[in-house]
Parts: sequence; structure tokens; C-alpha cells
Amino acid sequence: MFRQLKLFTNVFTHKDEIILRDYLALERTKLANERTLLAYIRSSLYMILGGIAFLQLRDFERIRWVGYVTLGISVIMLLIGIYRYLQIKYRLSNYYYRKNAEAPEKIKEE
Repeated sequence: MFRQLKLFTNVFTHKDEIILRDYLALERTKLANERTLLAYIRSSLYMILGGIAFLQLRDFERIRWVGYVTLGISVIMLLIGIYRYLQIKYRLSNYYYRKNAEAPEKIKEE
């Protein structure tokens, strides 16, 4: 019916329903997580373009290795971004759980 706070220990007996402010904060955090993933993807794509540009330079054969390093770093950056996105998404889904699929309007207001 309502989202409830999942406890890490059984020391507390907090059984209150999640209030609207907390629900909105959770949604903002989810959107920030997605925005961060898109920033990682954007940075990785720009580094791929930079690496390809270094590889296309015919006059500078001695620094061709910079292009390969940049391509490798861009792949690593993309993998780190995806890993961090999934990690935070998993932590958020474990922190709050949905007992039932309810609309945000049904959540108790403060």
C-alpha cells in the first residue's frame, strides 16, 4: 500500500509510512543517478572521438599511442559509469521497497 523504510537492524521499530517529502527525495536521487550515468556516457563518447582524432593524425606517428590510451580510458570510464549506476540503483531499491504499486498522491503527507 505505502512505501516503508526498510531497516538495517532490528534495534528500531520504526513502522511509519514514508512521507511525501521522503518519496520526492528518493525520486530526485533516482533522477540524479540517471543524470550521472548520462554524464559518464557523454564523457566516454568525447574521449572516443578524441582517441580517433589522435589516430587519424598522419603527421604525428610518434604520439599515436595517445589515441590508443584515450580509447582504453574511454571504455574504462564507460564501464565505471555503468557499474556505479547499477550499484546506486540497487542500493536505492533495497533501501525503500514498495509493498504495493501506489500513486504518489496516495502517500501520506506531512
